[in-house]
Amino acid sequence: MSPGRRRSLVGLALAALFLGALFFATARETGVRCEVCLAFGGQRACRTASAADREKAVAEGRSTACAVLAHGVTEAFACQRISPASIQCDD
Repeated sequence: MSPGRRRSLVGLALAALFLGALFFATARETGVRCEVCLAFGGQRACRTASAADREKAVAEGRSTACAVLAHGVTEAFACQRISPASIQCDD
């Protein structure tokens, strides 16, 4: 086997290993999917997030909803502290 061919096979094997690990890590993180709705600053936003458990999915949904609603760091901190208007999870 030529050195160039050997390098190609090693590269393909490493790429397949990386893609397999990426798929496994992604599939493991999507155990629960939640839609979190927040009302802040006279506006309302709902965002869906997936995570390994309900608590992490709600936290991620809240974070992404606050990213839409809050303008600036101070508002972002205030938004994170409010209770969600609604939470719906697919357990």
